[in-house]
Amino acid sequence: MAQSGDRAPAASLSLLDATMVGMGAMIGAGIFVLTGLAADISGPGALLVFVLNGVVTTFTGLSYAELASAIPKSGGGYAFVREIFSDWISFLMGWMLGFAYMIAGALYALGFASNFVEFVHIYLPAFPGGATMHVIYALLVIVGLIALNAVSTEASGGAETVVTIIKIIILLIFAGFGLAVVQPDAFQPLFPEQKTGWSLLPAMGLTFIAFEGYDLITTVTEEVENPRENIPKAIFISLIATVAVYLLVVFVAIGTLGADELAAAGETGIAEAATSFMPQIPLLGGGGSLVVFGAVFSTVSALNAVVLASSRVLFAMGRENQLPAPLGKISAKYGTPFWAILASAVVMLVSVVFLPIEQVGRVSSLFFLISFVVVNLSVIRLRQERPNMQRPFEMPLYPYVPALGILLNGILAYYLLREDVVTLLVGLGWIALGSGVFWALKRRDASGDEDAATTDAASDA
Repeated sequence: MAQSGDRAPAASLSLLDATMVGMGAMIGAGIFVLTGLAADISGPGALLVFVLNGVVTTFTGLSYAELASAIPKSGGGYAFVREIFSDWISFLMGWMLGFAYMIAGALYALGFASNFVEFVHIYLPAFPGGATMHVIYALLVIVGLIALNAVSTEASGGAETVVTIIKIIILLIFAGFGLAVVQPDAFQPLFPEQKTGWSLLPAMGLTFIAFEGYDLITTVTEEVENPRENIPKAIFISLIATVAVYLLVVFVAIGTLGADELAAAGETGIAEAATSFMPQIPLLGGGGSLVVFGAVFSTVSALNAVVLASSRVLFAMGRENQLPAPLGKISAKYGTPFWAILASAVVMLVSVVFLPIEQVGRVSSLFFLISFVVVNLSVIRLRQERPNMQRPFEMPLYPYVPALGILLNGILAYYLLREDVVTLLVGLGWIALGSGVFWALKRRDASGDEDAATTDAASDA
């Protein structure tokens, strides 16, 4: 491979591609597996869970849009925090975000494996399954998408667009058939026995991960055409479209299957609902098979999106000399952050095989919420310190919007941790490890500078 260089990534992604990166991550496996779990906690009020999570997400989305227009650098939240806060805080931001994206990738890969096996078993019951084969399929899909991303950002962005459009069409087909048979009585009462309005909060904490994804758009800022204008547009389009799709799907699922049956079905709730009202589809079979088919596409597009995002965080940190320099180089042959992509692949592959993925998945959700709090703080601090900075997009109702973003993300983090001390301990452990890595690299750099100074002094003598 040709030598890597310090040149910036090529701007090869259109507004549509950038939007699909956000939607591809948000419309992942979450909408398929979390709807039934939300109904179990909040009953028919699960519809409000998705509405309110959309509102909470919008506050932070506005902060991301303003920062992206003012600081058009790849790396997402890390790039913004690096511009404003200290070396240590910005390092920890990248450390947490990179980890969160890579763990999300491992989760999506395993989700792909289970949905892929379930779909193939509809037609080939003897197809190899089981826990070991699920891991192998997860590893294979990671390797395939890593190879695509390593050789071409344009190809991976184009694939993301196609796959995301396919899964949106599948969900709209589900909603189209379901709207004709929705039973309004299924939403009465909105909060049945023992399910008060307060049940919305833990359900919101559980399902919030389904709304994480618009921030991935800002990780590829320098690879998007006209980023100061297109990044904010892509954030808003992806958020509005995703929330609309979610509400349609949840409304149909509750209105056709009923909250109790949806809750009893758990992670297969959407498939159960589709089976109850959808006709046979040529080549695919019943509605349940269409939903599983859609889930396969959802996990592929979500995985591809976090491969893009995690590698760009590592790339940005390498370019800022906060991680080894090769991570911050662009491949002269492929025009991609080749080594950053490979590094993110290693973490995903190891996570699939060795880590307790469900537990670290909760840590990933916690880190996303913390990062959203810090991004909202970044908007406030940047406005105070650089009031005259060029901001092609300025959020309305400042400073109330970022203040609400801080408050609401903090509340969701509290509910995530309230009954899960292990997540808190694992999260603190990862932050402590990151702090150790930061100071070790700092000490190494300082030692290198001293050696260089000594050498220069000796040569002058």
